[in-house]
Amino acid sequence: MTPRTEPLGVGDRAPEFTLRDQFGQSTALAQYRGRKAVALVFYPFAFSGVCTGEMSLIRQRLDEFLTFDTEVLAISCDPIYALRVFADTDGLNFPLLSDFWPHGEVTRAFGVFDETTGAPRRSSFVLDPDGVVTWAVHNAPEDSRDVDEHLAQLRAAAGS
Repeated sequence: MTPRTEPLGVGDRAPEFTLRDQFGQSTALAQYRGRKAVALVFYPFAFSGVCTGEMSLIRQRLDEFLTFDTEVLAISCDPIYALRVFADTDGLNFPLLSDFWPHGEVTRAFGVFDETTGAPRRSSFVLDPDGVVTWAVHNAPEDSRDVDEHLAQLRAAAGS
């Protein structure tokens, strides 16, 4: 995977990746190609205040994120064991993908790895079913995402 210094932009094709989720199961971006629009939600750290709140909001509105035409994947550089405890503690029943090793490889390929903290920036990408970025947003570490805007952009990418 080629690391980027700038985040992917609208019109860029998302790099293919396979990461393990909180249960150790492999999830490949390619499995959604041609079938679903995908919201990729990069977050800095499991159990941190803003991240916990954001993941809880996604959990509360999961039925809106997960439809026949859409999917949500959350990505951090935490190890799968930490993600399992995070998911179990907060009832997070959607894929939490670990970009732990090689550390941050996927996050770097999307151009959102923070070399200072060793974690992803608080960034989101919406991909159309062909894997092309249709929307991207990058929040400051202390600023929570606008879940309504994420859902609107995800629906638009799916053609709903």
